[in-house]
Amino acid sequence: MSNGLLRRFVAGLAMAAGLLGAGSAGAVTAPILVVEVDSGKVIYGQAATDPWFPASITKLMTTYVALDLVRQGRVSLDSLITISAAAAAEPPSKMGFRPGTKLTLDNALKIIMVKSANDVAWAIGENLGGSVEGFAQMMNETAQRIGMRDSRWTNPNGLPDPRQWTSARDMAVLGRALIRDFPENRALFSISAIQFGRSVMANHNGLLGRYAGADGMKTGFICSGGFNVVASATRNGRRILTVVMGQPSARERDLKAADLFDYGFSQSTGWTAQTLDALPASGISEPPDLRPYICDKRKPMPVDEGQGAITASTGAAGASADNANAQLMAAAAPPSAALAFATMNSAALRNRALPPRAPLQPVLVWIGRDPAEGAIALNEQEEAEKAEKAAKLAEARKAKLEAIAAKREAAQAAKQAKGTAPKADAKKALARGKSAVPATAHAYAPAESTPVMEGAPKLKVGTVGRPAAKAAPKGLEKGAAKGAGKAAAKPDGKAGKPVAKAAKSTKSVSKAAADE
Repeated sequence: MSNGLLRRFVAGLAMAAGLLGAGSAGAVTAPILVVEVDSGKVIYGQAATDPWFPASITKLMTTYVALDLVRQGRVSLDSLITISAAAAAEPPSKMGFRPGTKLTLDNALKIIMVKSANDVAWAIGENLGGSVEGFAQMMNETAQRIGMRDSRWTNPNGLPDPRQWTSARDMAVLGRALIRDFPENRALFSISAIQFGRSVMANHNGLLGRYAGADGMKTGFICSGGFNVVASATRNGRRILTVVMGQPSARERDLKAADLFDYGFSQSTGWTAQTLDALPASGISEPPDLRPYICDKRKPMPVDEGQGAITASTGAAGASADNANAQLMAAAAPPSAALAFATMNSAALRNRALPPRAPLQPVLVWIGRDPAEGAIALNEQEEAEKAEKAAKLAEARKAKLEAIAAKREAAQAAKQAKGTAPKADAKKALARGKSAVPATAHAYAPAESTPVMEGAPKLKVGTVGRPAAKAAPKGLEKGAAKGAGKAAAKPDGKAGKPVAKAAKSTKSVSKAAADE
């Protein structure tokens, strides 16, 4: 088989495998591009000019604009960047600096390249462009000048914005421009970790320290665009740039990039190889939205967190599947190409992993003009945070005590209201001229049930409720009348005495009733 046929066969299998890998996102083909840095010739590409949401690889554009301003002498790497309230309010990933915090542009660029801090990138845009909108205009003008055709920029940190997109081709153009135009700053893109105070933060780029020869550049992730990376690697003096976009996880992104590097280093670019400038324009008018496929609500939110990004288990079944794919490809291509394209679909990636990461070599960053000033400022911030935390705890404790006191007062008021309810009922009853005291509450009947003798004055309302001990019981009247009747019936002439006694008793009752 001729070399030309061999190359076409391998490319055809690669395209098919790439489409399989993108099958989870329907008809979407994830952009992939492998380019030789020095010549700008394309080693492999698919969907290279399709529009795509960039996520945090936007920060490569932010860095180019900043370094270009330094080159023009308009700012310096020692210029101070101030964190505004708007910058501090940006969502993670972020450093969490308080509004008013100052740091040098040099430290700010290191932080956005390693930590991918959105608050710091926003502050760079505000400070260098006068506003985020002004900096976005500078980003667009610079992109056009260096040959980027498919990009539209609206913010410096890459947080979701439907108006902001790029392409794999444009990011390869940008990566080559950064390497070519700022050779003195190349180390900026290969920092394995930064140290701020006592915190060490690893680079999100999972290829650094894992893939031999990897030396930059930047990763990015949002739900709508998936996991992206612009990565560079050097082997035997030859530098290759790989762009991988729209992957479902950081692990798959990094593994595919590693395999593409293997393939790229195994290939040579002849005079017939296509250049970046010659890539045809895409027929797609806007980026696809991968949110339903990347960020499934039934699963935990994916993360792009550097050291923990690549983890995988190994098993006999997965290993045999990988070996079978590798043997199939090896029949028509060199071993390096077989390794590259055996992992282009997600199923073949399940049991693969890159080697453990090499020990981190953190680069110190600080706030303020120098480390000494930064240490003082950091201590002041820590003390302020402690005081703020203590104040919040005290406020919470005070609010809790006030809530308990209010609850106690409410309970006491409810109890008092319940205790005064009978008194209120009694007053209403008195207003109606009736006693509120039940008949069973006393040994005697209520005053209004006491018979009143003819001619006796009526009782006043104010006397209701007083014991009717002086009033004659009903039985007494009946007894007196009965006794009087018996006495009158006796013939012995003694009937007058009982009658007199009864009359006297009745007179006493009348007097008692009058007194009452």
